[in-house]
Amino acid sequence: MSKISLDSVSVEFPIYNVNARSFKKQFLRLATGGTVSSDANEHIVVRGLNHVSLALDHGDLVGLIGHNGSGKSTLLRLLAGIYEPTQGSLEVSGQVSTILDISNGIEAEFTGYENIAIRGTLLGLSKEEINAKMHDIAAFTELGDFLKMPIRTYSSGMQVRLAFAISASIQPDILLIDEVFAAGDSGFILKARQKMVSLLAQSSVVVMATHSNELIREFCNKVILMEGGQIKYFGSVEEGLRIYGG
Repeated sequence: MSKISLDSVSVEFPIYNVNARSFKKQFLRLATGGTVSSDANEHIVVRGLNHVSLALDHGDLVGLIGHNGSGKSTLLRLLAGIYEPTQGSLEVSGQVSTILDISNGIEAEFTGYENIAIRGTLLGLSKEEINAKMHDIAAFTELGDFLKMPIRTYSSGMQVRLAFAISASIQPDILLIDEVFAAGDSGFILKARQKMVSLLAQSSVVVMATHSNELIREFCNKVILMEGGQIKYFGSVEEGLRIYGG
């Protein structure tokens, strides 16, 4: 059974090229939304997550909301294993699939086909699994002969098509999503939504960061509201959106 458990987890980022003068602290506080302090050596430390505790179980389809800098992306990258906790403990049970940063694992000088192999490997697929899925991934992108060309020739929308097609090709236990519908033309958005419905049906736990209340209501049964690197609210969708809107 898939589950996620965080017990008083903090994630800190030391900033070594900034001194600890008060106006610099204030600037960082406004820029990041996190907690800013200094360590024993007077280095600035930004706390992206601040003693976060959370338990997610099978069937939780969670919308992750909050203002920019509230800690949403930091939380997603922690769950994905990109960041490690600096304090507290984290347990994730189940295969994790991420649709986060479209640039992750994408090499500009490699072709679309080569990037399918690279990104698929990063997602944990074997060479045999990638080869078996290659045709379906290519068909989903609708990029045709562009898949034979370097990624540097792609528009941002084309890169989104490719990245989404690869990430959506596996059957995850836990699915982590960060603003996947923020780019792309209307035809792709509709197709991606249809694919997302299929992914949600296969996934045991979903955490999706988005600024769209429509997507939250359509796909989610719970909401996490982040503020200042902490969870301000975790519960029903409508109550979470009401608090956020208020």
